[in-house]
Amino acid sequence: MAAPRPGGRPISHVILDLDGTLLNTDSIVSRVVEPFLVKNGKSWDSKKAHKLVEKTPYEAAALVIEDYGLPYSTEEWCNIKPLPGANRLIKHLRSNGVPTALASNSPRSNIEAKISSHEGWKESFSAIVGGDEIEKAKPSPDIFLEAAKRMNTGPSNCLVIEDSLPGVTAGKAAGMHVIAVPSIPKKTAEFSSADEVVNSLLDVRPEKWGLPPFDDWIEGTLPIEPWFISGPVIKGFGRGSKVLGIPTANLPAESFSDLVSEHTSGVYFGWAGLSTRGIYKMVMSIGWNPYFDNTEKTVEPWLLNDFGEDFYGEELCLAIVGYIRPEANFPSLESLIERIHEDGRIAEKALDLPVYAKYKDSPYLRNPLQQANSANGQAELNSK
Repeated sequence: MAAPRPGGRPISHVILDLDGTLLNTDSIVSRVVEPFLVKNGKSWDSKKAHKLVEKTPYEAAALVIEDYGLPYSTEEWCNIKPLPGANRLIKHLRSNGVPTALASNSPRSNIEAKISSHEGWKESFSAIVGGDEIEKAKPSPDIFLEAAKRMNTGPSNCLVIEDSLPGVTAGKAAGMHVIAVPSIPKKTAEFSSADEVVNSLLDVRPEKWGLPPFDDWIEGTLPIEPWFISGPVIKGFGRGSKVLGIPTANLPAESFSDLVSEHTSGVYFGWAGLSTRGIYKMVMSIGWNPYFDNTEKTVEPWLLNDFGEDFYGEELCLAIVGYIRPEANFPSLESLIERIHEDGRIAEKALDLPVYAKYKDSPYLRNPLQQANSANGQAELNSK
């Protein structure tokens, strides 16, 4: 959904939600619920976590802890990883002098605790408003109106960024412009009341709203903090080769559940190392592949090289270093294939740039045990 340029008074202030928007609170749910299920002899099913997420991740996990007396402290809860693009967005707004507030239904003390472990966050907010400081929580507009008041500005000057439907409803009821970043997969259609819906904070374009643009995009790509995964290549179902004509080395998400939960769906690129063949350029999708309507989140790398033969059993190591675009649906198989090849061309060119080329020499691509944040798993190469 394309964002309209705001009419009338320009956007000058930003109000951010916390849980699910800036912080990956979904990981709290899995960290609390999974040990409980395992302890009771049941298997963890990540799909069922969404039933708790819809309540709000922090509240759902807190409820489980209270009901079952699980041994987790508040301190453990507060060390929550930021979502992709959160640090980037906060630093950008602060460095460009854009007044920014934090407005969350969580109690003020919880907000303070959760942001305390993230350097520079507290100092970046002109105002912080907790759910215990207003009469009615979201979807009431009270919390956003109070945030605007504390920043000495009017509602029409404010841009709200929210992950939940109650938050979007609250922002619109406050008379503000709203960007929705849905935290629940495949729920984008439910956010039609928002002025713009984006896949992740990586896809926020401030210039659409009259705010200073990011200056870190390079030839249609965004450098990211590198992440690394590896595993042996095994035979797969062959959809990449048989349907798309593109043999992909798929990484089953269940083998990398922690890493996958930390990274937003979309198209990435980087370097791939094969134990007996060398290092190659690579473009990769992570997500639900809307055209095929996957029920599970998958990781599907495409090595940009014509090998001419299968290489099952070889160790495949990936260094993911850049981002191209959000996950998208396509009206036809032809348009999907065309876009995949375009992604390949973008990655092929970008990986020659120094900012990305330097990772070709990463020791991890030759020996994953040398990389501290490595992840084990199995890679699946679709048969040709």
